[in-house]
Amino acid sequence: MTGGADPSPLVVVGGAGFIGANLARSELDAGGRVTIVDTLARPGVARNLAWLEACHGDRVRHVRADVRDAAALEDAIAGARGVVHLAAQVAVTTSLADPMEDFSVNATGTLTLLEAVRRTNPDTPVIFASTNKVYGDLSGRAMREGADRWAPADADLTAHGVPETQPLDFHTPYGCSKGVADQYVLDYARSFGLRTAVMRMSCVYGPRQFGTEDQGWVAHFLIRALRAEPITIFGDGKQVRDVLHVSDAVAAYRAALDHVDLVRGRAFNLGGGPENAVSLRAVIEAIEDLAGPVRLDHAEWRRGDQLWFVADTRALERALGWRARTGWREGLADLARWLETQDFLREGAPGAARQTPERRLTA
Repeated sequence: MTGGADPSPLVVVGGAGFIGANLARSELDAGGRVTIVDTLARPGVARNLAWLEACHGDRVRHVRADVRDAAALEDAIAGARGVVHLAAQVAVTTSLADPMEDFSVNATGTLTLLEAVRRTNPDTPVIFASTNKVYGDLSGRAMREGADRWAPADADLTAHGVPETQPLDFHTPYGCSKGVADQYVLDYARSFGLRTAVMRMSCVYGPRQFGTEDQGWVAHFLIRALRAEPITIFGDGKQVRDVLHVSDAVAAYRAALDHVDLVRGRAFNLGGGPENAVSLRAVIEAIEDLAGPVRLDHAEWRRGDQLWFVADTRALERALGWRARTGWREGLADLARWLETQDFLREGAPGAARQTPERRLTA
């Protein structure tokens, strides 16, 4: 059911974040209403909320609450047409520094939300944002080093990507906490009949993303380049990811909400697929085409980093007719154009001091 046909709101938990703000905007543009549950703790996301409120006024309701606040969640989801759960502690590095907080936000927070839905609104669709990190570092899959990228030795894996049948293998506290949440969401469909589904996301990028070194690397690389600041590469830069433009991610979440009984109790990979599989080195070369030469710094590999991850999205395509429509070069240029319009390129990242002059796009 589209937003415009139903007066009940869509609840987006973590809705002032990058993906949440884009999803909220899509729902609002379709004539719906949105309740955003967000603490606004992440730097920059208050800008996203202000943008949504400026565009859509009182059709946006903001509940400033933590995902672990059961009473606030119960109030927020009352009468909702659906819930998309995007709130999380999102950085592997932060999870290593404070694994208890990471678990509390990602695992306990998700369970708190599921219980709130079960108690107050059990027929409400719930779509959860999981991660490809639940598959671990794919150490059981042989990889081959090429001139500019890693690739699997298995030709079928290269052609189609990692399927949902890949055994789960949680690495790092972040992978563990998100993996626990992932499994609870699926089990609440089995044990309690909730209309839940899971999206195991690859690297999503696009407008409204305030990328950092710890999370949102495509935007982070572009921001650094446009400011004429160096980019740090951890490892050899040949790591491969299937990047997905946020407009395609939003389309997947909306399709899952609208057809939840086709996907309930299932987990799906959500990424750009083999057509958008790209190495860090290739992304940097494309950024140089847009913004001029980039200076690179190099550092040791980060724990749990995957040499290669590409999602097999055929299950999602079969279930919902979805597919990634934005090529990664087109999407990168779209993100660069949006960044060029943002004051924080001149002011510094949200919460950070500005020290070097920004560049302008060359194309």
